Amino acid sequence: MERDNGRRRIPNQNDRYVLPWAIEFFMNWFNEPQEWKQENDHLSIFADPRTDFWRKTHYGFVRHNGHFYYEKVTGNFEVETQFRGKYQNLYDQAGVMIRLDESTWMKTGIEFVDGIHHVSAVVTRDYSDWSVVPFYCYPGFLRLKLKREGGAVTIEYCSEEGKWIMFRTAYLSHAQELEVGRMAAAPEGPGFEVLFSEYRVKHLNSSGTELSF
Repeated sequence: MERDNGRRRIPNQNDRYVLPWAIEFFMNWFNEPQEWKQENDHLSIFADPRTDFWRKTHYGFVRHNGHFYYEKVTGNFEVETQFRGKYQNLYDQAGVMIRLDESTWMKTGIEFVDGIHHVSAVVTRDYSDWSVVPFYCYPGFLRLKLKREGGAVTIEYCSEEGKWIMFRTAYLSHAQELEVGRMAAAPEGPGFEVLFSEYRVKHLNSSGTELSF
Protein backbone atom coordinates (compact mmCIF):
# COMPACT_ATOMS: atom_id res chain seq x y z
CA MET A 1 0.00 0.00 0.00
CA GLU A 2 1.30 3.48 -0.80
CA ARG A 3 2.16 5.67 2.14
CA ASP A 4 1.20 9.35 2.05
CA ASN A 5 2.80 11.57 4.70
CA GLY A 6 1.68 14.94 3.34
CA ARG A 7 0.61 17.63 5.78
CA ARG A 8 -1.69 19.65 3.56
CA ARG A 9 -3.18 23.02 4.50
CA ILE A 10 -5.25 25.70 2.83
CA PRO A 11 -5.27 29.34 3.93
CA ASN A 12 -8.81 29.73 5.24
CA GLN A 13 -10.36 26.95 7.31
CA ASN A 14 -13.85 28.31 6.65
CA ASP A 15 -13.43 27.21 3.03
CA ARG A 16 -14.41 23.69 4.05
CA TYR A 17 -18.03 24.74 4.50
CA VAL A 18 -18.29 25.51 0.79
CA LEU A 19 -15.77 22.93 -0.43
CA PRO A 20 -16.59 19.59 1.29
CA TRP A 21 -13.42 17.89 0.05
CA ALA A 22 -11.28 20.51 1.79
CA ILE A 23 -11.94 19.05 5.25
CA GLU A 24 -9.09 16.59 4.66
CA PHE A 25 -6.59 19.47 4.61
CA PHE A 26 -7.12 19.99 8.33
CA MET A 27 -6.65 16.41 9.50
CA ASN A 28 -3.71 15.30 11.64
CA TRP A 29 -2.50 11.95 12.92
CA PHE A 30 -2.37 10.77 16.50
CA ASN A 31 -0.26 7.59 16.28
CA GLU A 32 0.24 7.57 12.52
CA PRO A 33 0.12 4.03 11.06
CA GLN A 34 2.96 2.67 8.98
CA GLU A 35 0.68 2.31 5.96
CA TRP A 36 -2.12 4.65 4.92
CA LYS A 37 -3.36 6.43 1.84
CA GLN A 38 -5.68 9.36 1.11
CA GLU A 39 -7.43 9.70 -2.26
CA ASN A 40 -10.13 12.36 -2.46
CA ASP A 41 -12.68 11.38 0.22
CA HIS A 42 -11.34 7.81 0.59
CA LEU A 43 -8.98 7.08 3.48
CA SER A 44 -7.30 3.66 3.61
CA ILE A 45 -5.58 2.59 6.85
CA PHE A 46 -3.69 -0.59 7.62
CA ALA A 47 -3.85 -0.85 11.42
CA ASP A 48 -0.54 -1.77 13.02
CA PRO A 49 -0.54 -4.84 15.30
CA ARG A 50 -0.87 -4.48 19.10
CA THR A 51 -2.68 -1.14 18.86
CA ASP A 52 -5.68 -0.14 20.98
CA PHE A 53 -7.48 2.53 22.99
CA TRP A 54 -8.45 1.40 26.52
CA ARG A 55 -8.12 2.57 30.13
CA LYS A 56 -7.97 0.44 33.26
CA THR A 57 -11.41 -1.21 33.47
CA HIS A 58 -11.41 -5.01 33.96
CA TYR A 59 -8.04 -5.61 32.28
CA GLY A 60 -6.02 -3.19 34.41
CA PHE A 61 -3.89 -1.79 31.59
CA VAL A 62 -3.82 1.51 29.72
CA ARG A 63 -3.32 1.52 25.94
CA HIS A 64 -3.43 4.67 23.88
CA ASN A 65 -1.58 3.71 20.72
CA GLY A 66 -4.43 3.16 18.26
CA HIS A 67 -4.56 5.22 15.05
CA PHE A 68 -6.65 8.40 15.04
CA TYR A 69 -6.94 10.74 12.03
CA TYR A 70 -8.57 13.86 13.43
CA GLU A 71 -9.40 17.53 13.19
CA LYS A 72 -10.27 19.93 16.00
CA VAL A 73 -13.93 20.93 16.11
CA THR A 74 -15.46 23.65 18.27
CA GLY A 75 -18.98 23.61 19.70
CA ASN A 76 -21.84 21.35 18.66
CA PHE A 77 -21.42 19.17 15.58
CA GLU A 78 -22.54 16.08 13.69
CA VAL A 79 -19.99 13.71 12.15
CA GLU A 80 -20.87 10.98 9.66
CA THR A 81 -18.89 8.44 7.66
CA GLN A 82 -19.08 5.02 6.03
CA PHE A 83 -16.38 2.35 6.24
CA ARG A 84 -15.56 -1.29 5.54
CA GLY A 85 -12.73 -3.40 6.92
CA LYS A 86 -11.07 -6.78 6.50
CA TYR A 87 -11.73 -7.79 10.11
CA GLN A 88 -10.23 -11.19 10.90
CA ASN A 89 -8.84 -11.28 14.42
CA LEU A 90 -10.24 -10.75 17.90
CA TYR A 91 -10.97 -7.08 18.66
CA ASP A 92 -10.07 -5.77 15.17
CA GLN A 93 -11.90 -2.42 15.21
CA ALA A 94 -12.55 0.72 13.19
CA GLY A 95 -14.89 3.68 13.34
CA VAL A 96 -15.20 7.23 14.68
CA MET A 97 -13.44 8.73 17.69
CA ILE A 98 -14.02 11.91 19.69
CA ARG A 99 -11.21 12.85 22.06
CA LEU A 100 -10.41 15.53 24.60
CA ASP A 101 -7.24 13.98 26.02
CA GLU A 102 -5.75 10.62 27.01
CA SER A 103 -8.33 10.03 29.75
CA THR A 104 -11.47 11.52 28.12
CA TRP A 105 -12.57 10.07 24.79
CA MET A 106 -15.04 7.80 23.02
CA LYS A 107 -14.73 5.45 20.06
CA THR A 108 -17.50 3.65 18.18
CA GLY A 109 -17.82 1.47 15.10
CA ILE A 110 -17.33 -2.19 14.23
CA GLU A 111 -15.43 -4.52 16.56
CA PHE A 112 -14.80 -8.15 15.64
CA VAL A 113 -15.49 -10.42 18.63
CA ASP A 114 -15.72 -14.23 18.59
CA GLY A 115 -16.04 -14.26 14.80
CA ILE A 116 -18.99 -11.84 14.77
CA HIS A 117 -19.15 -8.19 13.71
CA HIS A 118 -20.46 -6.06 16.57
CA VAL A 119 -21.54 -2.44 16.68
CA SER A 120 -19.35 -1.23 19.53
CA ALA A 121 -18.84 1.86 21.68
CA VAL A 122 -16.28 2.62 24.37
CA VAL A 123 -16.76 5.75 26.47
CA THR A 124 -13.85 6.75 28.68
CA ARG A 125 -13.71 9.24 31.52
CA ASP A 126 -10.57 7.98 33.22
CA TYR A 127 -12.07 4.45 33.19
CA SER A 128 -13.34 2.84 29.97
CA ASP A 129 -16.71 1.17 29.58
CA TRP A 130 -17.74 -0.98 26.62
CA SER A 131 -21.12 -1.50 24.92
CA VAL A 132 -21.65 -3.96 22.06
CA VAL A 133 -24.52 -5.39 20.05
CA PRO A 134 -24.10 -8.20 17.48
CA PHE A 135 -24.66 -7.07 13.88
CA TYR A 136 -25.73 -10.44 12.49
CA CYS A 137 -26.92 -8.89 9.23
CA TYR A 138 -23.66 -6.98 8.70
CA PRO A 139 -23.74 -6.05 4.98
CA GLY A 140 -19.98 -5.58 4.63
CA PHE A 141 -19.86 -1.93 5.70
CA LEU A 142 -21.22 0.37 8.40
CA ARG A 143 -22.46 3.94 8.26
CA LEU A 144 -22.17 5.92 11.49
CA LYS A 145 -23.50 9.27 12.65
CA LEU A 146 -22.50 10.96 15.92
CA LYS A 147 -24.10 14.15 17.20
CA ARG A 148 -22.51 16.27 19.90
CA GLU A 149 -24.81 18.62 21.84
CA GLY A 150 -23.20 20.26 24.85
CA GLY A 151 -21.57 17.57 26.94
CA ALA A 152 -23.49 14.67 25.39
CA VAL A 153 -22.86 12.59 22.28
CA THR A 154 -25.50 10.43 20.58
CA ILE A 155 -24.39 7.50 18.41
CA GLU A 156 -26.53 6.19 15.54
CA TYR A 157 -25.78 3.52 12.94
CA CYS A 158 -27.57 2.79 9.69
CA SER A 159 -29.35 -0.56 9.33
CA GLU A 160 -29.23 -2.73 6.22
CA GLU A 161 -32.62 -1.24 5.30
CA GLY A 162 -31.25 2.31 5.48
CA LYS A 163 -32.88 3.23 8.81
CA TRP A 164 -30.94 5.14 11.47
CA ILE A 165 -30.84 3.26 14.78
CA MET A 166 -29.83 4.98 18.02
CA PHE A 167 -27.14 2.92 19.74
CA ARG A 168 -26.13 5.06 22.68
CA THR A 169 -26.20 8.51 24.27
CA ALA A 170 -23.37 9.29 26.68
CA TYR A 171 -21.87 12.21 28.55
CA LEU A 172 -18.33 13.01 27.38
CA SER A 173 -17.23 16.59 28.09
CA HIS A 174 -18.33 20.22 28.09
CA ALA A 175 -14.97 21.31 26.68
CA GLN A 176 -15.46 23.80 23.87
CA GLU A 177 -13.01 22.10 21.48
CA LEU A 178 -12.69 18.36 20.82
CA GLU A 179 -10.70 16.20 18.41
CA VAL A 180 -12.94 14.37 15.92
CA GLY A 181 -12.12 11.81 13.25
CA ARG A 182 -11.61 8.22 12.14
CA MET A 183 -9.85 5.50 14.12
CA ALA A 184 -8.58 1.95 13.70
CA ALA A 185 -6.78 -0.53 15.94
CA ALA A 186 -5.74 -4.19 16.01
CA PRO A 187 -5.21 -5.19 19.66
CA GLU A 188 -4.58 -8.93 19.16
CA GLY A 189 -3.93 -9.70 15.49
CA PRO A 190 -1.26 -8.80 12.92
CA GLY A 191 -3.22 -5.81 11.64
CA PHE A 192 -5.90 -5.29 8.98
CA GLU A 193 -7.04 -2.84 6.34
CA VAL A 194 -10.02 -0.49 6.61
CA LEU A 195 -11.40 1.93 4.02
CA PHE A 196 -13.37 5.06 5.02
CA SER A 197 -15.44 7.19 2.66
CA GLU A 198 -17.98 10.04 2.72
CA TYR A 199 -16.56 11.57 5.89
CA ARG A 200 -18.12 14.90 6.80
CA VAL A 201 -18.63 17.18 9.78
CA LYS A 202 -21.55 19.59 10.15
CA HIS A 203 -21.35 22.41 12.67
CA LEU A 204 -24.57 22.85 14.65
CA ASN A 205 -26.05 25.73 16.58
CA SER A 206 -27.34 25.47 20.15
CA SER A 207 -30.70 24.11 18.94
CA GLY A 208 -29.01 21.23 17.08
CA THR A 209 -29.60 22.54 13.54
CA GLU A 210 -26.88 23.06 10.94
CA LEU A 211 -25.14 26.41 10.84
CA SER A 212 -25.18 28.38 7.61
CA PHE A 213 -22.06 30.13 6.31
